[in-house]
Amino acid sequence: MRRELYNKLIAWKKSPKKKPLILNGARQVGKTWLLTEFARNEYEKSVVFSLDRDSDARQIFENGGTARQLLQRLSALAGIDITADNTLLILDEIQECPKAITALKFFDEDTPQIHVAAAGSLLGISIHEQSSFPVGKVDILRLYPMNFKEFLCAMGREQMAANLNEGDWGNIDALSSAYIDFLRQYYYVGGMPAVVSAYASDGKLQQVRELQNKILDDYEADFSKHAPINEIPNIRMVWQSIPSQLAKENKKFIYGAMKPGARAATFEKAIQWLHDAGLIYKVNRVSAIKMPLKFYEEFGAFKIFMLDIGLMGAMVAAPAAAILVKNTIFTEYKGAFTELFVCMQLQGTGIPTFYHSLENSRIEIDFAVQLGTEVYPIEVKAEENVKSKSMQTFIKKHPELKGIRLSMKPRITQDWLECIPLYGFREELIRMDKP
Repeated sequence: MRRELYNKLIAWKKSPKKKPLILNGARQVGKTWLLTEFARNEYEKSVVFSLDRDSDARQIFENGGTARQLLQRLSALAGIDITADNTLLILDEIQECPKAITALKFFDEDTPQIHVAAAGSLLGISIHEQSSFPVGKVDILRLYPMNFKEFLCAMGREQMAANLNEGDWGNIDALSSAYIDFLRQYYYVGGMPAVVSAYASDGKLQQVRELQNKILDDYEADFSKHAPINEIPNIRMVWQSIPSQLAKENKKFIYGAMKPGARAATFEKAIQWLHDAGLIYKVNRVSAIKMPLKFYEEFGAFKIFMLDIGLMGAMVAAPAAAILVKNTIFTEYKGAFTELFVCMQLQGTGIPTFYHSLENSRIEIDFAVQLGTEVYPIEVKAEENVKSKSMQTFIKKHPELKGIRLSMKPRITQDWLECIPLYGFREELIRMDKP
């Protein structure tokens, strides 16, 4: 499976100013696989230590020493010389060894010619940022679940993915029914690499759900293993409430939806923990859609989205028939799956993303994005029926803006509105973001 982040790894290798690399992200998004695949393709040699399992490697870091001493001992342990430029040293699950995180600083300062890459869970890395994190001494990349274009490639549809990448709307519109079919599959399978790989291999839907449920169980186990004991019940309540929160007409996160009388002070640490672990995306509200959006950000009002659309489907036990055969996934759940899809595709693009609403107003703009020197309100529609007065009313009040509507309708450009199909919006927004 080809991941888009691979190109950034190549750029890191070629950079004359590179530092030790940390590839982070939520658990099970494919960090280890990506680094080992990168090493296999781009280096003559690689040395991999899994610091969660290899006690001898952990002990080398625990004993300390200079960067050259550490490299000498690691080479002896692996039976492979770690040499400049042609060897990639991979430290997997680095969060399990704080001394190894600290050692990245010494690799940067004393042996910059050695290529070092570490993989670690977002949660585990953030825990150590207070004490041993080598600030300014490492390069950092974040890996997310597979986006829709990566899913198409995994399914053997490279040309369909290339059409999206190139903005070839003639071919995209001609293949709209095929894109919609694969979009349905993506809604069910999601972007967790192990799940996508299994589905691409044999297409067994039951196996997809079993793998997704296993991942959800692993995340629940992480709550007990890593979270402060007094926060575990609150973390579970927030986590379990996300689907119902997204099913509301107004998707602003409501504390009282978890239990009567709930207040922000009770749950804000739980939300932050889930965010630090990379298990949720938090989209803050802006009071106005003006340039730059960050100036108008409100931290007390926000939406919360789950890490992966397939995992949310598994959490609510959405039946395969409702997604792959019937049209209900695009008409029911009040757009919860579709908004999650949009949010998920925006991750990793670098596009500043918010949403907009006003108190005591029925108008809500699903997303607001900053593309280059312009800002755009985005309306998300789950199907071809796009009748809604929210966007039209909003643009009439703000004629200086141009809206974006995402739906199943073909690509259409109007004076006040850009209509973009859901399956091609990510790449189109990236093009619009370029200077």
